[in-house]
Amino acid sequence: MSDMSPQGPGAPLVRRSARPAPSQTERRRTVRPPAAADDPFFRHLVSSMRNGVIAVHRDGSLALMNDEAYRIFGLTRPAEDVGRKFTDVLHDRPAAVRVVASAFELSHLPNRAELRLKDLDRVIGYTLSQVKNDAGDVIGAVMYFKDLTQVEQLEERERLRDRLASLGEMAAGIAHELKNPLAGIEVMAGLLRRQVPDSENAQLLVADILSEAKLANAIVVEMLEFVRPVRLQVAHTDMTDMLQQSVTMAESKTNRGDVAVTIEMEEDLPMIEADHHQLSQVFTNLLTNAFEALDGRGKISISCVTGAIDDDPAFAGLQPPTPTVIVEVADDGPGLPHDAMDKIFDPFFTTKPQGSGLGLAIVRKIVNAHDGRIDVSSVPGAGTRFRVTLPVKSATGWFK
Repeated sequence: MSDMSPQGPGAPLVRRSARPAPSQTERRRTVRPPAAADDPFFRHLVSSMRNGVIAVHRDGSLALMNDEAYRIFGLTRPAEDVGRKFTDVLHDRPAAVRVVASAFELSHLPNRAELRLKDLDRVIGYTLSQVKNDAGDVIGAVMYFKDLTQVEQLEERERLRDRLASLGEMAAGIAHELKNPLAGIEVMAGLLRRQVPDSENAQLLVADILSEAKLANAIVVEMLEFVRPVRLQVAHTDMTDMLQQSVTMAESKTNRGDVAVTIEMEEDLPMIEADHHQLSQVFTNLLTNAFEALDGRGKISISCVTGAIDDDPAFAGLQPPTPTVIVEVADDGPGLPHDAMDKIFDPFFTTKPQGSGLGLAIVRKIVNAHDGRIDVSSVPGAGTRFRVTLPVKSATGWFK
């Protein structure tokens, strides 16, 4: 008897698989997602990050580098960078090359570390990660980093305030203790001078005593000024008038000689909210130092232009840049030695034989009180340049 199909006589029996047809969910699973580099969402995610990101393959070729990374490293994105050797892309930033390369060499990668880019005067905080495949083999590395320059400057300012607070308590006590005996020395030296009017040698010795006593008293006065809190009398200040007054005051403090002074002011400079007297003290000090460095021969150029401090990238779009004025005082003198650059604003550090080492420390203190910043650059044998950046309006909250 032949097998009959249940659907009708004479129809052959057809054996079908017991496996059900794939569901819609399973069919979706079989669709392979696009490669990450081709995924628009992935590309937009990386490009929108407020941190810099650099990813490299194990062979050293660049997998990705977002716009923030190029900005932080001060580089221009070429037409095509993916696939190039990361050492070529970061050729101008050898410190960054060493950090990325170390991701393949270190057994324990840093969770948080800092890198100082001296040529950019920038500090970045970074973390490294290795990229591993399913078998656990290292196939690449990623460096995440953020520009910490503004944060570092703020922390340095706070550390300076702490040091100054401790130093101030000690210095104020010493200064008060010294003022009385110094005043006594000057009075007694004056009496001695009148006692020996006919002795030339005695008169010279008394003159030396008085000179040294006045120098010591001047240092004490500067010390007290340095440790005393800055209290600003803020008013609308004309930068042109203030700088011209500073030149006149500097000339009264030291011999100008044949030094040529040029002042270039940008047209329509805004009035700034500042303490006219204390800012004048800042630029008088800078100009006096320049006159002394030039020793009667050379050139000093003063310029003043408008500028702006960009907001922190972490708050991009939330607050506009801060309008500023930028004053530069440059001379063509002997310049500063390299080992002095990092200490130039430290209290009691000086390159002058009879300097107190407090002049530039007071200058920075006044600039900080105005929510500004001061920078110095110098080339031995080619001169020194001080740049003072001041907000147009008082803004104690903006970072320096």
